[in-house]
Amino acid sequence: MISGTLRRDEGAAATELGYIFTFMLGVVLLSMFAIWAWDIETATRERWNEEALQDNMDRLASAVERADRASRSADNCSYAEAVHLTAFEASKASLTISLGERDLVLHDSANIYDRSVQLSGSGLSTHQGEIDLQGVDTIWAIHSDGVTKITTIHPDW
Repeated sequence: MISGTLRRDEGAAATELGYIFTFMLGVVLLSMFAIWAWDIETATRERWNEEALQDNMDRLASAVERADRASRSADNCSYAEAVHLTAFEASKASLTISLGERDLVLHDSANIYDRSVQLSGSGLSTHQGEIDLQGVDTIWAIHSDGVTKITTIHPDW
């Protein structure tokens, strides 16, 4: 038969409390790491959207400038160039590109991505066109009959 006496030992309780505090410290550190990683991912996505939208605007403005150059080269000339848009995660439902006489403007209903690119305006044509970017992956810069325009419709000449 085993016989024993009870004694007052506080060492086990202190060890158990140490385990609990160590676990809680681990939870706090992992939570902070998760929030930090999420912030980095969000900032990277936002920067990519900004750069992709600016790249799209610059390439479309260059295509409009080339269409204007074609308008100066000969009478009754026609020119068409497709601009394939770089993918971005911004809500395309709220984005609209419009072509003015001296600028190409991106409108955003939330005023997050609003921007414009200046055009030389040195062509012999008038500019027109407005495109809602929802579902659009290609924009055409077209010069025909004295008008330079942007559209999503392939020219049918």
